[in-house]
Formats: sequence, structure tokens, C-alpha cells
Amino acid sequence: VQLQAFGGGLVQAGGSLRLSCAASGRRFSSWAMGWFRQAPGKEREYVAAISWAGTRKHYANSVKGRFGISRDNGENMVYLQMNNLKPEDTAVYYCAADDNAVPGAVVVESNAYDYWGQGTLVTVSS
Repeated sequence: VQLQAFGGGLVQAGGSLRLSCAASGRRFSSWAMGWFRQAPGKEREYVAAISWAGTRKHYANSVKGRFGISRDNGENMVYLQMNNLKPEDTAVYYCAADDNAVPGAVVVESNAYDYWGQGTLVTVSS
């Protein structure tokens, strides 16, 4: 299983970015997926999660109302649409897959995830 996150970059505060995560593996449609981030000098933190079929979504309070997670099981892709970005959103963003989640579950604990992508850097300037 491989996960590759891309789409990061430099954006001004108030701007938008869309992160993508491409996954290899035949069972993608039965994986719960999540996005996490790690800012310089800080611990990794949870951002958003989505269930197998995309019917349930969950967000960290810090991004609720600004970020949107989605997935395309036909293309083995998961996305993170980030709007109204703030300097405090600056971080390396990682996608992750949990292949033990039950249908409908959204997974917020990083320790539950089995596979991680390499990360993509998002920098928000003030």
C-alpha cells in the first residue's frame, strides 16, 4: 500500500488549496481515510476523517467550516479542500489509511491508522 499526498504550496491568508492523496491498493473503498498535519516544532495533529463510502465526515474544531474532506473510490483518491487559510494552518499535511475500520467509522486517532503518505507542505503567508 502506498499513499502519495500532493497539492501543497504557498498561499496567502484567506486563500484556498486542494490537497490530493493517491492510494494504491485494491481495498481502498474499505479503508477509512484521514488527514493530519504537523507544524514546525509541534506534534502531529488530526485534521479530518472520512468513512469508507464517504457518508460520514469529521473535522477538528480548528478547521471546521473551512476545510472539506472527500473521496473518490473509483479513482482511489481522497481530497482536502482548504478554504480561508490562516497562517496557523502552515504545516506538512499527511494522508493516512486505516484498513481495519468498520463501515461508517470515522477515525480520529493517529495510532489507529496503518498507512501514511509522505506529506505535502502547506505554507500560508500573512
